[in-house]
Amino acid sequence: MKNQSKSTKNFLYIILGLAIGVLLVLMILKYTNLLTNTSIIKTNNGKTIVEKNSISDAVDKAKGAVVMIEGYKNGELASTGTGFVYKTDATYGYIMTNEHVIDGTEKITVIMSNDEEVEATLLGGDQYLDLAVLRIAKNKVVDVMEVGDSNSISVGDTVFTIGSPMGYEYRGTVTSGILSGKDRMVSVSIGNNSNTEDYVMKVLQTDAAINPGNSGGPLLNINGEVIGINSLKLVEEEIEGMGFAIPIEYAMSHVDSLEQKKSIDWPVLGISMLNVKDTASLYRNNINIPANIKSGVVVISITENSGASKSDLRAGDIIIEMNGEKVENIAYLRYELYKYTPGETIEVSYIRDNKEHKTKVTLSKNVNPGS
Repeated sequence: MKNQSKSTKNFLYIILGLAIGVLLVLMILKYTNLLTNTSIIKTNNGKTIVEKNSISDAVDKAKGAVVMIEGYKNGELASTGTGFVYKTDATYGYIMTNEHVIDGTEKITVIMSNDEEVEATLLGGDQYLDLAVLRIAKNKVVDVMEVGDSNSISVGDTVFTIGSPMGYEYRGTVTSGILSGKDRMVSVSIGNNSNTEDYVMKVLQTDAAINPGNSGGPLLNINGEVIGINSLKLVEEEIEGMGFAIPIEYAMSHVDSLEQKKSIDWPVLGISMLNVKDTASLYRNNINIPANIKSGVVVISITENSGASKSDLRAGDIIIEMNGEKVENIAYLRYELYKYTPGETIEVSYIRDNKEHKTKVTLSKNVNPGS
């Protein structure tokens, strides 16, 4: 009896040990993504191929909401891009894309993921956001994109895009890579023909291929949720694999105004200005910059009855900070300025006679943003 009891205990210990082992293996598979990110594919000849880290499920989840956008002017195709349906209501479906994709067009056609062509209505767009919202009939919507959170993704995580590079023939193209960087500050030009650095955007960086026609399309995480809107690409010959996307939270924070056809009320200081490094233009305005000052924004003139006119600022001052944040040039000044709304008061630090001063400026409103 004693030996039988001992054998029973040993058997129970073995069963318990096996159960714990199986549980540990399942936990390891689950939390290291070896289980959830592995696809098993059977070929025609009966062989089995195991593909790790497949994004096919995420692509299937998202692709129905992605559309190709064609902009027409004077009856001819003027631009192409990508967009995605981000919501519907009782009557309409709403599509987000880049402003520069539809800028200057007279007619916008949307090609749905099922290849149906639908005429879209432009509700609103903004050059500084580089965002636009289109509207189509709800019964034309194939699927709606799930909105994610770019704050929850880390550098090195898998991301992918779905878009229409090079036009209709390659619509629905999927490219993948990793999130290469967050909070990148990239200078951009406003308008399709501008060669100046007008504004700075804080963007996500990826090495997923982004080609002409991808603009306005979604950057997605491994769950098939949109975390950004593809907007920019460094195209210098010596640079490869650097694409940029507007974080989805930033886009969604402005979408209500765009849907309601409201102009964005950008704040202004009430000045005309030049960069410190724009020596030729400064010379024409009879302004000399001390040799030790290498960055900043020079006040050229002040608008009457503006916030700046009621502050201590005057022509020739060199703005170097706004609310404690460094201002390197006009693009960075606008980036800091557009964090605020008309009516708010900010502190401006500036150089005059080689000495630093501070003044308060109450921001005014201008729907055509500038300084």
